[in-house]
Amino acid sequence: MLFKEIIGKYYPSDDNLRRLLLHHSRQVAERAELVARRHPEWNLDTEFLKDAAMLHDVGIFRCDAPGIHCHGSAKYLHHGIIGAGILRKEAENADETMRTYYERLARVCERHTGTGLTAEQLEMLDIHTESPDLMPETLEEQIVCYADKFYSKSHPERERSIEQTIESLRKFGEDGVLKFCEWARRFEGWQG
Repeated sequence: MLFKEIIGKYYPSDDNLRRLLLHHSRQVAERAELVARRHPEWNLDTEFLKDAAMLHDVGIFRCDAPGIHCHGSAKYLHHGIIGAGILRKEAENADETMRTYYERLARVCERHTGTGLTAEQLEMLDIHTESPDLMPETLEEQIVCYADKFYSKSHPERERSIEQTIESLRKFGEDGVLKFCEWARRFEGWQG
C-alpha cells in the first residue's frame, strides 16, 4: 500500500504525531471499508479507499496545532490543501498511471474538510485554490470525508455516533449537517 511509503517519508520518527496520525487514519479507513463492504454493488476500489483514508491528513505536520503535536506554521484549516500539495509533488516523478492515482489521493485530501468547502466558504475563510470549490465529488472522496467526521484527533479514544457527529457539525451550518445526514442514510442506512 502506497500510504506506508508516504507516511514513512513525511513522518519518519515514531513519535506522538505519527502515532496519532496512524491511529486516526486507521479509524477512518476502517469506517470507510465498512461502507465499501455494505455496498459491493458500487465496485469501489478498496485499495485506493484505504490509501486515501490513510493519507487524508498527511499535511497536518506543517500546521500549527500543538494540542495534536503539530508544530508547523500553517493554519490547521489548510492541512488538506497542504496534503494535496505533498501528493502532487510526489506524483511529479511517477509514471502516468501513478500520477493519476496520486491526483485522486490529492483530491481526497483537499476535499475532506467539514463536508467539503463551497466557493463561498473558501472566500470567507480566505483559502485560495485553483478549484472553484472543494466539495467531495467521487464516491471515494465522499466516503473518506464522511468517515473522518466520526473521529477527532483531539480525542482519539472516542468514536462519535451519527447523532453526536451531527451536533459537532451544526456549529458550521445546516448545509453541512444536511449533507452528512444524506451520506449517513446512503452509506449506512441511517433512519434519522
